Amino acid sequence: MKTCISLVTLALAILAITVGTALFMGQRRIMASSHREAPITALDPTADITDLWAFRSYDANGHDTSTPSITMIMGVNPFEEPANGPTWFPFDPQILYEIHVDNDQDGRDDVVFQIRFSTQYQLPTVPTALAGFDSGNAPGVPPQITSFDSPGLNLRQTYTVTMIKHGVATEIKNKDGGPFYAVPANAGPRTINYGALYAAGTYTDTNKGISVFSGTVDDPFYIDLGGTFDTVNLRLLEGGPPHGTGVPGVLSASEDAANENFASDTVSGFAVDAIALQVPIDMLTSSGKVEPATSPNATIGVWASTSRPQITIRRAAYSEDSHGWEHSHEPGAEEFSQVQRLGNPLINELVIGIGTKDYWSMSKPVNDSQFASFDLNPLFVTIVDSLYSVLAPGALHSPPAPRTDLLPLVEYLPPIAAPGTATGPVADLLRLNTGVVPTVPSKASRLGLLAGDAAGFPNGRRLADDVVDITLRVAVGGVLAGNKCGASNTSPCNVFPNNVLGDGVNVNDVDTDLATNGTTNLVEPNTHFHTTFPYVDYCPSGRNRRHIDPGEAGCTAGTGPACPVE
Repeated sequence: MKTCISLVTLALAILAITVGTALFMGQRRIMASSHREAPITALDPTADITDLWAFRSYDANGHDTSTPSITMIMGVNPFEEPANGPTWFPFDPQILYEIHVDNDQDGRDDVVFQIRFSTQYQLPTVPTALAGFDSGNAPGVPPQITSFDSPGLNLRQTYTVTMIKHGVATEIKNKDGGPFYAVPANAGPRTINYGALYAAGTYTDTNKGISVFSGTVDDPFYIDLGGTFDTVNLRLLEGGPPHGTGVPGVLSASEDAANENFASDTVSGFAVDAIALQVPIDMLTSSGKVEPATSPNATIGVWASTSRPQITIRRAAYSEDSHGWEHSHEPGAEEFSQVQRLGNPLINELVIGIGTKDYWSMSKPVNDSQFASFDLNPLFVTIVDSLYSVLAPGALHSPPAPRTDLLPLVEYLPPIAAPGTATGPVADLLRLNTGVVPTVPSKASRLGLLAGDAAGFPNGRRLADDVVDITLRVAVGGVLAGNKCGASNTSPCNVFPNNVLGDGVNVNDVDTDLATNGTTNLVEPNTHFHTTFPYVDYCPSGRNRRHIDPGEAGCTAGTGPACPVE
């Protein structure tokens, strides 16, 4: 048993114990991504929202898109193993997937995008959803899947996108008149040319100037999940001094600045189903134009939701009454019940008590005050300070209540929203100042606003933003609280160790060799993501995928420092 106790481990362990109690004691909630985070979605993975990202779009050169736009990406169905045939991971035709936008700071949606899927079986007697052969003509085996018309794409999905604004529903349509196809999982190089389908399934020419993409991709989220959920038993990075700090969960300056991992990314090699939309900013703001960052009309709040029909009827498979070989949602005025919603990362996963998670998932953000948020008086901070006065005297002094430094995470306030913006109700929305121009990816910081990168989390969320480390430093370290730390609560909070808390996973552990188009590597080396819409990385190959685990020699796609076990 270690005698060296991690500040992060102890703080979040106590958080996990006390949050459930605090919810029922009238405290206010603190902000804390969300894979299998609630009992109801653990039993319904296709409705489980893993993450939500929203950021100002950029082109291949890192500059604004020709029409300034916002990209919103919703991930569902966590921990998809790319080797897991025979059906892999289709979207559920019975689920209503939605992305909501609040543009007048009232916590209610003003623009909604609804996405619905339909499934067709092209070879219904073939036992697998994907089948193909890339080395000539093998009798009875379809050729490699290279397009959405390939017969080996047995389970093929199409989808619709509807924008609802001011109560008016507008269908987003492909200008060539064809349907939108969902990109399937990557079974492996014999079966599918995944890159060809990824490119063909990226639709940038629609009737309303909105780009759309849906499909199975590499899960962008990264975290030492094993260390986190072993009661936040984070690891001793680089074996301690001279390169590491010697304190688990606390990064050295060189580790904090490195574009590599010092602990294993538990999500590496896994896939997720993603829905991505790139929408002109003037369609999202209340003024109908691109506002400067200083405008009270510039900031929007974004959240995603999944809903199921209130009444579900099961029919015999492949009967005439069940549409033969096609499965789709029934058209008409269906009544839906919300199953899940997500705005900021990690709130439901790490903060909401397990007895309340389902109710929280099915509620609306505008009503979040009912969850007795304890932003202004987080009880666990007092407990951590008390324990550390005994276990490690002087090691950690968190800021005292009221924790007003946390309010920008749940209200429309600076440094995200411009001064003069209506604060609105306490609500879990991913707030994004649409007037902040994108940062060139090669210069972007994984720490976002904390590192002076105004285009990063918590001002929206980019794929490469390290929300785990940011959350630790803001919520546990109090780095936005000014001079309220130290023994007398008059010393700066943005100092060691408060401002270097982290799990040691700094980047998405993607194998860049999987993202080439034959001549060009499509992955930007700093962010580890694609440089144009939809930005997400290719689904790992089911045949050759790799999960990086503790004890492996190279912790960043097989290179760099070894992955620690302890």
